[in-house]
Amino acid sequence: MKGKEYDYSGRLLFEGEYLNREKWKGKIKEYYKDELIFEGEYLDGKIWNGKGKEVDCKGNISFEGEYNNGLKSGYIREFICDGQLILEGEYLNGEKNGKVKEYNFIGELEFEGEYIKGIKNGKGKEYRCNELIFEGEYLNDKRWNGKGKEYCKDTGRLIYEGEYLNGEKNGNIKEYDKNSFSLIVEGQYLNGKKNGNVKEYDKVNGTLILEGEYLNGEKNGNIKEYDGNKNLLFEGKYIKGERNGKGKEYYNNKLIFEGEYLNNKKWNGIGKEYDRFRLIYEGGYLNGERHGKGKEYFQNGYLLFDGEFKNGKWNGIGKEYYPNIDKLKYDGEYLDGKWNGKGKEYFQNGKVKFEGEFINGQKIKKKNKNKNKNKK
Repeated sequence: MKGKEYDYSGRLLFEGEYLNREKWKGKIKEYYKDELIFEGEYLDGKIWNGKGKEVDCKGNISFEGEYNNGLKSGYIREFICDGQLILEGEYLNGEKNGKVKEYNFIGELEFEGEYIKGIKNGKGKEYRCNELIFEGEYLNDKRWNGKGKEYCKDTGRLIYEGEYLNGEKNGNIKEYDKNSFSLIVEGQYLNGKKNGNVKEYDKVNGTLILEGEYLNGEKNGNIKEYDGNKNLLFEGKYIKGERNGKGKEYYNNKLIFEGEYLNNKKWNGIGKEYDRFRLIYEGGYLNGERHGKGKEYFQNGYLLFDGEFKNGKWNGIGKEYYPNIDKLKYDGEYLDGKWNGKGKEYFQNGKVKFEGEFINGQKIKKKNKNKNKNKK
């Protein structure tokens, strides 16, 4: 049954076919303020096929475009409540499919590119505040191949700019700290990891703190490390994120160790050690321990020991000193850090206190042969 509907002022709202007093199916026309807004077919009381517009409760157009089998299809436009355009492009079976443009609530373009079944797939561009931040290819809604930028969700500040390949950071990139927004990394990435020549910066003052080679996200190759005041701390070889091979350590730009490292430990060579900014050892190393000739110091800077080391302990000939006064305490042989063998012990005034044999730090006093004779 055909019929028409009007509003309270006599304006035509609907003309078409009814079934059981309801808009049901068949060809119809809908109007809003005497303007034709839809012409096509209905099925079960819903728009099915045709071109038209939809109006929200405030009378603003919220949609204009085509329907096919009850779903948005073809070229369409969508609006928010104040009439601001937020989307224009192609739909198929109710989903974005084809070329599409998307806008924010103030009308700024945010995306233009290709969709397949409601998901970004293909070439596209992203914008932020009318600035291009990514241009390239998308796959399954992710940036896949091309150059782009990332921004912090909380602050909107730039945190990454560079290239993507297969959905991962790839190629020359720059990264910025989320809090200070200072440049913290620049260099090469492969498959989302640092790979190749890289520079790293202090996030507070922006000074260079590292430059060198990475492999699969780990330091690997020649590396230089600096403190926040641009002073060189280390230069040498890394393998899989740890110091391995020849290297040098510095303090206040002064060399304090030079030799070989193994698994992040000083291994072989001549070096110096500092504790709380004071020299505590200078001498040889072997297999990660003090070995060969060396000197050890008290934390106040006075000499503690001057002699031979083995397996990290005093072993061999050496001299030991009293703390704070730089006076000789013992001169002789050592075993595993203890006085052992021939040696001399001294008073603080420099006079000999004992001369003879020691075992495990204990004096071995000789028996008096004359006293034994007298007893007989």
